Amino acid sequence: MGIGKDVRLNRLFAHESRRLCSVAVDHFLGYHEEMPAGLRNLPAAIEAIVAGGPSAITMQKGVALSCWSRFAGRVPLIIQSVAARPDDTADECLSWPEDAVRLGADAYATCAFIRGATEAAHLRRVAKAVRRAERWDIPVVLHVYPRRFLPDGKVQIVFEPDEIAWAVRCGIELGVDLIKVPYTGDVTSYAQIIRECPLPIVAAGGPRADRLEQALVMAADVVAAGARGMTIGRNVWGFGRTTQAVLAFKAVIHDRVPPTEALEGAAAQE
Repeated sequence: MGIGKDVRLNRLFAHESRRLCSVAVDHFLGYHEEMPAGLRNLPAAIEAIVAGGPSAITMQKGVALSCWSRFAGRVPLIIQSVAARPDDTADECLSWPEDAVRLGADAYATCAFIRGATEAAHLRRVAKAVRRAERWDIPVVLHVYPRRFLPDGKVQIVFEPDEIAWAVRCGIELGVDLIKVPYTGDVTSYAQIIRECPLPIVAAGGPRADRLEQALVMAADVVAAGARGMTIGRNVWGFGRTTQAVLAFKAVIHDRVPPTEALEGAAAQE
């Protein structure tokens, strides 16, 4: 690992807890139903996120070009490169590590959906990105999701420990620097996966919870399992209290504040 990669990773994990509390606004093409309501006004959503002071924000290249200049340097930036769906109706790489470097990003993110006939193709694309990132000394964050193909043709993301362990193993084999993977729903099984992985693992924020406090409970479990943090999307900007949600997640992830107390403290700060 070169000094450039060290510098960038240290920016992401700059909090004294050495954990990451990041927010994603890279939700593009992955959702068939409709545009996420919390991201309809991207500049406003990003402003509210930055006000909470997350460890980093993940976005697509075009969003960075059109929305990020007024916030540049205030929060570390991660460029997401892939527009994909679990059923493979979309799987495109929209930017490469050199694009992320030119934008001043601290990391380059890519995505892979594993299991099924296209598993190897997803892994090949990630491997190509890793090779290109080595030239620029920029860390690669792999968002990796195991999936199940159902008889009716639908595809679902799965959370079974063996499947999550396989997803993590794929990231290890590909040579990425940081793995973002779903939480198994069980502290013990997730902790075992983390112990057996030589790379830092952060949890995916998951589907939108019914209540923000439920999402904060999951974050507390993720930290208890030994994860290096969490990247949250819908459970930050999906409730209409974006800055408050960022503050609450930071309290849980960095300071291990109980979820109810974190939520009350965030409401008082906002």
